[in-house]
Amino acid sequence: MVGIETTAPAKPRLLFNMGTLEIRGISDETMLPTSCPWDERARCFRGPASAYAEIVMTFVRGKIAYEDAARDYEILEAGLRIKREPRPFQSQAVSAWNHAGGRGVVVLPTGAGKSHVALMAIDAKLRSALVVAPTLDLVRQWYDLLRLSFGAPVGVIGGGDYSVEALTVTTYDSAHLHMEHLGDKFGLIVFDECHHLPGDAYGYAARFCLAPYRLGLSATPERADGRHAELDELIGPLVYRRDIKEMTGEYLAEYDVERVTVELSPQELSQYQEARSAYRNFVSSAGIRMGEKDGWSQFIIQSARSPQGRRAMEAYQRQRTLAFTAPSKLEYVEHLLHQHRGDKTILFTQDNATAYAISRRFLVPVITHQTKVTERSAILSGLADGTYTAIATSKVLNEGVDVPEANVAIIVSGSASVREHVQRLGRILRKKKDGTKAVLYELVASGTSEAFVSKRRRDHVAYR
Repeated sequence: MVGIETTAPAKPRLLFNMGTLEIRGISDETMLPTSCPWDERARCFRGPASAYAEIVMTFVRGKIAYEDAARDYEILEAGLRIKREPRPFQSQAVSAWNHAGGRGVVVLPTGAGKSHVALMAIDAKLRSALVVAPTLDLVRQWYDLLRLSFGAPVGVIGGGDYSVEALTVTTYDSAHLHMEHLGDKFGLIVFDECHHLPGDAYGYAARFCLAPYRLGLSATPERADGRHAELDELIGPLVYRRDIKEMTGEYLAEYDVERVTVELSPQELSQYQEARSAYRNFVSSAGIRMGEKDGWSQFIIQSARSPQGRRAMEAYQRQRTLAFTAPSKLEYVEHLLHQHRGDKTILFTQDNATAYAISRRFLVPVITHQTKVTERSAILSGLADGTYTAIATSKVLNEGVDVPEANVAIIVSGSASVREHVQRLGRILRKKKDGTKAVLYELVASGTSEAFVSKRRRDHVAYR
C-alpha cells in the first residue's frame, strides 16, 4: 500500500485512542481485519476498539511479539464472595459462552436467572467488567447485586453519577456518550437486555470498547427491524438459548394464558367505528401508509398542518381510548380483581392515561415513568409484603426490573410487540414456593383493531 511506513519498529504496537485502536509497526496489512484501514493523517492503521481481540489473536497465533499499550483494564483480585449453586442450564450457558471464546449472546426467559449467568461469567474471567443496562432502575439493581456478590466497590455512570471502578454499571445512553474515554478500562462487557444495542447510536457502545470478552443477555433478542443480526458483530454469536416452554414446571411457574374477548356495547362500538373511520379517511387521503417504517411520523407531521388533520388526530386518540378503557372492559377487570383478590396482580396498559384511570377506578397504586424511584420502590415492596394485592403500570415493568412474586397479569391494553407480550408474561413466571400456577389474561375489545394487535403479539412459542 502506498504511504505505509516501510521502516517498522521492533514489534507492532497497539494503542487505544478515543474509541479506536491504532496499530503501528505493521508492514503487512493482510495481518489486520478489513475494519482497520490505513489512516494517512495519523500514519498508522486504525480500526474500532472492538477489533482488539481479533488482532491480538492474530499476533498470538502467528507467534508475533507485540506491545500492548491499548488495554488499561485489570485482573480482579477476588471473584464471587457469595456463590449460589447454579442451576444446570446456567452452568450450560456459561460453558457454551466460554467455549465460544467468552463472546456471545445467552437467551433465557425472564425469571430464569440471567443476571446469575453474568456473575458466573465475571467470576470465570476475573477481568474488570462493565455492565450496560437500559434503565436506571436496572442500574440500581445491578449495583446492589455486584456489590453484594463480589464485596467490592462498584462504580456507577448515569443518572447524575460518574464513578469508575473495576466493576461498573451504566446505562446504554451513558455508555454511548462516554465509551470513547472508557473503552480501554474493561476486559469484559455485559449487555443486559442486549436487543437494545443494535442501532446507529448504541452500537458505538460496543464498537468503542476493546473488551475481548462480551456477554449479551436477553429473553427476546429478535427485533422487528431485523437489526438483531448485528449482535454477531457487536457481541458475538448466539451461544445458548432456552425458551419459556422448555423451562416451565421445573424452573419457572406453570402458567395459563387466557385471551378474553370483551364485547363493546352498541353505543361504544358505534363511537369507536365513527372515530376510526375519521382517522382512517384522513390517512388514506393524505397518502400515508401506516404499515411502513415512517408511517406514524408522517401521520404526526400531516395531522399538525390542518384543522382536518388535527381532527384526525383527535379521532385517533378517541378510538384508542374507547378500545383501551371501554366501560365493558373495565367491568371485566373488576370481576378479575375480585376473583383474584387473594393473589398478587399486575395490570398492564399501553399508556399512562389508562394506567392512571385504572388506578383511580380500582384504588390501586400505579407505576409509570413519572413515578419517582423511592415511590416505585415503596409500591413494589407493598406488593411483596401483601400491603397491596394489585398494582397498575404502563410499560416500565415490562423489562428487566425485579418484580415481587406476582402470579396474575391482566393485559388491559398493549402494543403489537411480541417482545412486550413475552416480557409481560415473564413478570409472573418466577417459581413460587407453594407451586402456585401463574395466569395471564389478555383482554381484547371485540370489533376493534385490538384483535389484529393481539394476533401479532402472540406470535411466540410461549403462546402455542
